[in-house]
Amino acid sequence: MFLELHHIQKSYGTQEILRSCSLTLECESTMSILGRSGCGKTTLLKVIAGLVQEDAGNITLESKRLNETPAEARSCVYLYQEPLLFPHLSVWENIAFGLRVRRLESTEIQERVASILREIDLTAHVGKFPHELSGGQRQRVAFARAVVVRPKVLLLDEPFAALDSETRVAMQTLYKSLAAEHRITALFVTHDLKEAIIMGDRIASMHSGVLKQYSSREELLAAPELGLQREIDFWETFKVSV
Repeated sequence: MFLELHHIQKSYGTQEILRSCSLTLECESTMSILGRSGCGKTTLLKVIAGLVQEDAGNITLESKRLNETPAEARSCVYLYQEPLLFPHLSVWENIAFGLRVRRLESTEIQERVASILREIDLTAHVGKFPHELSGGQRQRVAFARAVVVRPKVLLLDEPFAALDSETRVAMQTLYKSLAAEHRITALFVTHDLKEAIIMGDRIASMHSGVLKQYSSREELLAAPELGLQREIDFWETFKVSV
């Protein structure tokens, strides 16, 4: 497997946040991790990113152990719910920032930024600053900034939760397009069941720090902790009654 977690544990004092979490993620696929606020989803992503130190367990990427690798060398980009753009930089410079840090040649920076600006449909806004953009536009820039550096893994922490429903659907569509074009490997955290199904090639759920992967559509439908079959039955009943 491309990314593997083995029995990851994390506690803060006496509070156990992650309880022996294990996970396998294939290259060029997206796994949705579904769960309520406070269940440990964010902590799990931050452990993978190297932003939080696990207490026990192993993290491997392409069969290489990451536990002692500093965050900046892991090639795992963590994307927050809020875009967190640099307010003093233009759209162009926000996207180019990570490439400049990596000291790429100027011509390659120009090519990569111009290309992804076309993909996110913001070429006409390159000179604008974050405060001049809508929420959806800011999130597009944040996505572009993450994707343009070509990380091995994207770690997406409820990236669309703050958006209105119409913009959220547009961003879901954009992500699917970018994922296909750039062959993205990602973990996508959400508390929304519908979004988890739309976004993930595979789905896992987290409850009270315990992570569970579903190996098939049948297992997903039958999982009592998700209640997916109950929801399907409800809408089928509703359709018949209407």
